[in-house]
Amino acid sequence: MIYNISRWIAHFRPLALALLLTAGPAAGGAVAADSASVVIYHRFGDERYPATNIRLDQLDEHIREYTSGKYTVMPLEEIMAAIEKGTPLPDHAVAITIDDAFRSVYTEGWPRLRKAGLPFTLFVATEPVGSGLPDYMTWDQVREMRDAGVTIGAHSHTHLHMVDATLRTDHADIEASNRIFKRELGKIPSLFAYPYGEADLAIMNMIKEVGYTAGFGQHSGALDASLPRYYLPRFPLNEAYGTLDRLRLALNALPLPVSDVTPTDPLVPAGGNPPAVGFTLGASLGKADRLACYHSHGGKTRLERVGEHRVEVRLDAPFPAGRSRINCTLPGPAGRWYWYGTQFYVKKR
Repeated sequence: MIYNISRWIAHFRPLALALLLTAGPAAGGAVAADSASVVIYHRFGDERYPATNIRLDQLDEHIREYTSGKYTVMPLEEIMAAIEKGTPLPDHAVAITIDDAFRSVYTEGWPRLRKAGLPFTLFVATEPVGSGLPDYMTWDQVREMRDAGVTIGAHSHTHLHMVDATLRTDHADIEASNRIFKRELGKIPSLFAYPYGEADLAIMNMIKEVGYTAGFGQHSGALDASLPRYYLPRFPLNEAYGTLDRLRLALNALPLPVSDVTPTDPLVPAGGNPPAVGFTLGASLGKADRLACYHSHGGKTRLERVGEHRVEVRLDAPFPAGRSRINCTLPGPAGRWYWYGTQFYVKKR
């Protein structure tokens, strides 16, 4: 069933401003079909943590946009099922996700989303839920939301930095999470969101092997069938990057058609920093001479063309420890933007 919206940390400011200020004529090619924008929230109305919070006036503004009649807000599970089966998605398909199960989801976010008839997925980190910590929900509250139609996803047990931990530790953490889900909800969720959006190929393979059907990061970009099923993008929204212009930019994004992406592993090895980032653009884009790529720690990057469609992103300095993101955008049809983003990780120890 598809829900129509008439009834249902973050990215760097220079990129958002550059996109909004440099919009121009459309690039070649038609609007991409069968894609969706997935957004991610954490806290609501908790201004102690602006990097993971959305003010309530911002949320109300977002809800008005979601329910403006332009978008089709769907449960994330239904979007993934459509992509898996090759079933067409409506244009401007959107999924709303919320990470961590903070108490403000129950007290502030859910009442507003429920009143607007908007479905969403709550990715739950199992250790803090029910622990008595005042900032987190209880299992009774999670069950109440589930029974009301909210999709529950997995978000690890301890919300650890999975790439910095050993694979054995990660596996034990996921097993603990799954046991608790089975005990508290009667089943294990099918969707997984990586804490902090951090993953590498070994972790992705582990998530697949334990039975999850998809894994989600916190890097920006529109979602379609061409992307790795266990490292899918979501647009983070917070106080700084939760303006209406920023939201519209995300909700109207189209997947940038790329292939032969390098490197394939988001983990940056000690001897390969900065990584050799590159991809081949879809031929339908033509020359795509307005393509631009941005680095979260260094701003706009240099691009080198290799042949007609190959693009190499030239980085002048090593990535710092922790997370780094690359976002590549191209003006598209009808004032929309093609968008490809990915996140890299340099181990902290």
